[in-house]
Amino acid sequence: MDSKNVKVHFAILLAASMWGLMSPVGKAAMEAGITGLTLANMRMLGGAACFWLTSLFVKSENVPPRDLLMMFFASLLSIVCNQGCFTFGLSLTSPVDASIITTTMPIFTLVLAALFLKEPVTPMKVGGLFLGSIGALLLILGNHGTDDKAGNIWGDLLCLTSQISFACYLTVFKKLITRYSVFTLMKWMFAYAAIVFIPFSYRDLSAMDFGAVTMTVWLEVGYVVLFGTYFAYIFMVYGQKTLRPTVVSMYMYMQPVVGSTVAVLVGMSTFGWMKAFAAALIFSGVYAVTQSKSRAQMLAEQEKKVK
Repeated sequence: MDSKNVKVHFAILLAASMWGLMSPVGKAAMEAGITGLTLANMRMLGGAACFWLTSLFVKSENVPPRDLLMMFFASLLSIVCNQGCFTFGLSLTSPVDASIITTTMPIFTLVLAALFLKEPVTPMKVGGLFLGSIGALLLILGNHGTDDKAGNIWGDLLCLTSQISFACYLTVFKKLITRYSVFTLMKWMFAYAAIVFIPFSYRDLSAMDFGAVTMTVWLEVGYVVLFGTYFAYIFMVYGQKTLRPTVVSMYMYMQPVVGSTVAVLVGMSTFGWMKAFAAALIFSGVYAVTQSKSRAQMLAEQEKKVK
């Protein structure tokens, strides 16, 4: 693996790690009085503001009307449905349930990539998915007893919908993502998302007592907007330009790893052999999928055999 590929994988790892903190940090903000719809809208409005501000300092790109329309539909899947459903679903269910459901994304992405991008479903890829999913479930279920709130079926379904929508985005809009810089893509997509989502969240947002929000809660919201949204999407899109959708989605298994690590560091949990075993399974699964052959590689090998 060359230095460029190392940077790409590290970028995706950072994005997944930042999202890994979204469940506990976002849940803490919502338990302090911020509704799920309000937090989701803050993510979209804050993300749009950050990307448009940044775009003033980078080279601008001309985007034809057709691609602007494509970005609108991409924003519906990757931001409106993904962020809106997950954040609102998290307000209804437990962080543990939400974390478990994030591990379903690689499965949906594998199926969609096979259907739309004709990516081969190799034994190594299936084995990697299996190892990663088992490791993630072991890691999360090992912490299940520390969560004092039961899950909610509607919250779980909303979180599941968010994973399906993002998996669709990874596969359907792969070509669009590679045509433009991350700032061009994100400034338009977040602007579209904020406009579309305002009618759903306006009531909650207008009824919010901003004066009653503590500094701790504002810091939690700040993390959600800056790290869980702005920087995470920059790193994610950077990785999407090079890596296959199935490889990108495999890094979502890092979210429960990050959550458990943070829990250990702040004294909420302990690190035993079971968690070490689960983490090893997850890293092995990610490695197996990243080493599996892509469609382009398999076609190239077939051409060599013919020659």
